[in-house]
Parts: sequence; structure tokens; C-alpha cells
Amino acid sequence: MREMQEWLAAGGSGLPGPDRIVSAESTGRVLLAVASRAVRGRDCADLGYHPLLSRFRGAPEAVRRAALTRAALRSALPAEQAGAVDAERVARWIVQHYPPRWYPGVVVGSPHGAAVHLATAMGVPWLPAGFDVAVQWPGGQVDKPAEAAAYGSQLAARLIRHNPGVRVRQVHDPAARGVLAGSTVSLVVRWHRLPDAYQEFLGGCLAPGAPVLLLRDVRTWPVLDSGGGHTFQLGAPASGLEPADFGPDSEVLPQVLRGAGGDGASWDAPAGGRPGYAEQGVEPGFESSLLDWVRGAGSPLHRVLFPGPDALSAAAADVYRSWLRAAGKSGDRCVVECGRLIDPWQVVRAGLVPYWCENATQRSVTGAEWWLAGSAPFSSLDVLPEPPGLRSPALAGLPQWLAVASFGRRRRAVDRVAARGYPVTSVATRHATEVLRGQPYDLPAPAPLRMVEALAGLRASGTPQGLLVC
Repeated sequence: MREMQEWLAAGGSGLPGPDRIVSAESTGRVLLAVASRAVRGRDCADLGYHPLLSRFRGAPEAVRRAALTRAALRSALPAEQAGAVDAERVARWIVQHYPPRWYPGVVVGSPHGAAVHLATAMGVPWLPAGFDVAVQWPGGQVDKPAEAAAYGSQLAARLIRHNPGVRVRQVHDPAARGVLAGSTVSLVVRWHRLPDAYQEFLGGCLAPGAPVLLLRDVRTWPVLDSGGGHTFQLGAPASGLEPADFGPDSEVLPQVLRGAGGDGASWDAPAGGRPGYAEQGVEPGFESSLLDWVRGAGSPLHRVLFPGPDALSAAAADVYRSWLRAAGKSGDRCVVECGRLIDPWQVVRAGLVPYWCENATQRSVTGAEWWLAGSAPFSSLDVLPEPPGLRSPALAGLPQWLAVASFGRRRRAVDRVAARGYPVTSVATRHATEVLRGQPYDLPAPAPLRMVEALAGLRASGTPQGLLVC
């Protein structure tokens, strides 16, 4: 009976529901959860999900990999259900996260923690331009990317056949996904046009003339176009590695594959690929249809293109500091978040300046160091490093996280729970809430940030870092 109830809850009539389709491992899903809670005036204390890679830590490595494979297959979508994915239903599920009321604007686009912080400061929703799907890959191998591409192409064809308004980017990244890259394929489903559910939500909840802010990640990566709306990407910018590191002559690839249970000698990377926008980019058709919608609605569309996550994180943090100081607050306390360790409502409650690291790679943490080095000093600095659950040559070590904290004048704190056993500690999403609840209150919160102020701040701070505001 219980299995039948779960089956019905997942898909209603046997089809997979959005909660089953959208990968629980994806950054975008976490950001949607925290953004929708912040709009409702709630923190993230109920988000207790533990990422797969952080589980089974006490087991021998071979046993652990087998357990992770089984867990990944259980949580992923069965291959035969790929064609049953309903992208429009997912869009409706996304907008239903937000209470129906008038909003003074909306933030749309690539998944980024700073986008959610800006949306929270403005009191508006954040809507992603796509979603991640993990699909079972029975018999898959982490060191067989060519086989993964061929398999993913078949899955994407079924999905696109039933959803002509989307494009599918497949990402095979053993550096970021570890053993999971050998048991499931990762598909980023990006809307090629504004879904109907988004149009209905904007039409019913966006105040007349209220602005829309589109944030676009414009990082590039070699992309193999297999036709029919399916593209393949070997590795990703978020891995902290370079495209050449996934080639047969790479010095770091054997280490990455050994950690994921693979063999560098059998690496069969597909040939070809041209520079294109990476997996977190926004489809041109989505932007065009959004522009058509705002023109018809009489709302302005503002676009921010960022060349890397650190540029947007730095500019948004500067906007927060100015916003807090304009409200008579010190803006002198900072929190450096990482990955899913984020709680925008608690940040506003405590009057903190937030800087978000995409993940725990050296590249991401170096961005935080550069921003802090160029900023006026903070009296208090809390650092929340999210353990990725695996080891990689691209990861920042604890000394680098401690160096980030050292920029605090009086308080310099690296979270002990996350640091204990880093980088393989298991930390739930709600841990950020537990840490930030210990910060003193700084209420009342400032009046909501206006879009015009956010854009002026992003332009002033971000332009030197390559941010394009238009």
C-alpha cells in the first residue's frame, strides 16, 4: 500500500511528477527552495537533504561506491520515463512555490546564489531558465563518455519529442559528480521559449509596469552538437578544471577517474566540440520570448551578463553593503556561503553582507579572496565551506578557507562542522540556517531594495569585473 501511495504521489497517473523529475542534487533546485522560503519570510531549517556523495562515509571505498551507485539509481529517473517528462508541468510546479500576490519585480535566469540574494532583498521571486534531470544509466561507466553521449542522445530525443519547447544539454563530469557519473546521466533541460506557466504567473502576479531582471551566465566550454536539440559537454566550468584536463593527455584526469572508480587507460572521449555557452547558460529563444512578453505587458527587461560566478557574487555583495548602509546599518559583517549552504532570509534578518561561492573549488574560493582583499575590511567574517563529498585536485583545501576567514578584523570563523572531515563531511542544507541563527539580530530589515538601485550597484561594482548590465 505504501509503495502504491508513493507511486501515485510521484506521478499521479503513473507519469513522473516534477518532484521526481527535477534532480535533488542540482543547485537550481536548492536555490528555488531557499528563494521561495525567503519570499514567505521563512528560513531553511526544514531543508535537511544530504547530497548523495556525502553518504556511506564509514564503508570501505569499494563498498561505498557500490552503495552510492544503488542510491543514485533509486533517486534517478528510469530511462523509460524520459519521454514522459513534462517540462510545462515542471514550470507550473516552480511557480507554485511562490504565494499568489503582486510582486514589484522578478528575477529570472541562470542558477546563482547571488541572484537569490538580490531577489530576497527586493522581495521578489527567482525563476530558473531550466532544470536538471538525472536519468538512470544501467551498466554505465564513468570512464566511457562517448557511450554516455550516445545513450544521452537517445534519452534527449524522447524528451524533446514530447517537449518541443526545450533543448537538452548533457554534462558528463566525473570531477564534480564522481561515481554518480557512471550510474546516471545528467541532463540540463533548458526552455527554448518562455513556458506558459511562467507567462501566466508573470501576468497574474507581476505588478503593472514592474521590471524583470534576467541574469545570464555566459561562461563558455567546448560543446558537441549531436543535432535535434541535444548537445553534449565533457566536464564543466564548475568542476574547477579546464577543458584540456578532460583530454587523453591530461595529468589530472587519471587521478579524477581513480577517485570515481574508473580507469584513465580506457577513457573514450568523443571527438569534436566547439566553444559555446556552458550548461548554466540561457537559451537564446528563452530570452527572445521573455522580451516579447515584457513588451506586450509594458514592463521593462533588464539583463545582466556575468562572465563567471565570482563576478556576480562580488557585485551583489557590494550592492548589499550599500543597501544596508543606506538604511543606517553598519554593513560590517559578512558571511561567505558555498553551494547549498545558503539562507537568504537569515542573512537579511542578521544584516549580513553575503558572498556566495559556487562550490569548494580553488577557483571559486580564490574569487572570494580577491573580493575581500579589494573591499573595505569587515569586523566579522563567517565562512561556510560546503564539503563536496569527494576529493579532487581542483578543490580548495582548508588552509585556503582559513585564509578567507582571516580577512575579518575581530571575528574570523570557519564553520567547525563543515571543516571537520572536509572535504568528505556530510552536511545538510539546513546547516547554514543553524549557523546563521547564532548571529545577532539586526532588525528591522531595510526597506526592500529597488530594482533601479540594484542595477546601479551592479553596474558600478561589476563593470570592472566584466559584468554587462543592459
